[in-house]
Amino acid sequence: MKHHHSYIESAIEEQLQNSKLQSFTNIYQIHKKSSIKKWTIAILILVLVALFLPWTQNIKAKGSVTTLRQEQRAQELNSIIAGKIVKWYVKEGDIVNAGDTILQLGEVKVDYFDPQLLNRTQQQIQAKQQSIEGYKGKATTADTQVGALEKASVLKLASLDNKIKQQQLKAESDSMDVIAANNDFTIYKRQIDAAKIMLDSGAIALTEFEKRKANYQTAAAKKTSAENKFLQSKQELINLRIEKNSVVQDYTDKISKAQGDKYSALSQVASTDAEVSKLQSIYASYDVRNKLYYITAPQNGQVAKAKKAGVGEMVKEGDMVVQIIPQNIQYAVEMYVAPMDLPLLSKGQTVRFVFDGFPAIVFSGWPNATYGTFAGKVAVIENSVSGNGMFRVLVAEDTTDKHWPKQLRLGGGAQGIALLKNVPVYYELWRNINGFPPEYYTAEKNDKDTKEKK
Repeated sequence: MKHHHSYIESAIEEQLQNSKLQSFTNIYQIHKKSSIKKWTIAILILVLVALFLPWTQNIKAKGSVTTLRQEQRAQELNSIIAGKIVKWYVKEGDIVNAGDTILQLGEVKVDYFDPQLLNRTQQQIQAKQQSIEGYKGKATTADTQVGALEKASVLKLASLDNKIKQQQLKAESDSMDVIAANNDFTIYKRQIDAAKIMLDSGAIALTEFEKRKANYQTAAAKKTSAENKFLQSKQELINLRIEKNSVVQDYTDKISKAQGDKYSALSQVASTDAEVSKLQSIYASYDVRNKLYYITAPQNGQVAKAKKAGVGEMVKEGDMVVQIIPQNIQYAVEMYVAPMDLPLLSKGQTVRFVFDGFPAIVFSGWPNATYGTFAGKVAVIENSVSGNGMFRVLVAEDTTDKHWPKQLRLGGGAQGIALLKNVPVYYELWRNINGFPPEYYTAEKNDKDTKEKK
């Protein structure tokens, strides 16, 4: 009996022992073959291979859709003059062509209230022009007077010159008469002196002496008369020369007065001409102002952001009325790049974009595997830093790649990826861990640009 019980107990213990071993084996799977090691080795090999794959370095920057040219950006339409709104011809959202009327303004300044302002100004111009013709006629008359006086002066002076020559000849003749009379007087004086001696000596009679005395007195009288006549001739010659000077002075005064009248008239012509020019300028300003009452569209586009509403509202000089968004736009993307990345960019460099609203699958390091992005070329890099401490870059569409979406609108968002140099993945990881910038490189020029330069 004891033997039977011990046998049963040993059987039970053996069964329990086998059950424990089976549970241990099931839990720890000691005899099961595992593939974790193979997978681990395979993954390590793949990671090692991936580290040597090429990676395209890039610079990422957020941007917004804009235009490459200033005249294609949203344009404020301002009022040049002050006025009040009389009539609107368009509403927000309307498409307008260049020259279409946007609104009409009314006058608010007292100086321009007269409806006949242009006509009255034109009448003033015509009156001034007529006065110019009158002054020109006066100047012509004065010029004619000057010519007539100059001719009369020449004739008068010629007449006086003839008289002076005649008087000079007369004076010469009288001077010769004086010489002859002096000779006769000398002869008769010598004779009378001789006659006195002869009379005292009784050589001649008294009657002969008195005869010679009479001849002497006659010669003295002729001498005095000749001298007096010569002096009168000289005085007449002096008077003629004085008269000539007087005539010259008189005609000079008359000619100067006529020339003064002429130049005064010409001065009036110039002054009135200046007034006419001023009035014409005022007239042109009035005419231009009348045209400014109608504000027109400067280019084709869409009307947006009307700042004034209703009719009768006041508008000041320079106030914005509406905004015109051009229709024909050469789109570009405006990005801001950090100063550290700026040396890595150059004109003509390729940039890939993901536009807001257009789905894309992006692998920044493998651009060839990217789908849904659009290509651009760096067109402008500004040399001065912007207010946000970054540099502004404009990127235009790459016409050699697929076209940018027509649904783009100004101000839309864009994510830019500037492609740089190809490096291994392990180098890129090492560079990012150490915080080093991408490698510098020179942007390669495409074959098209090279052919154009050649």
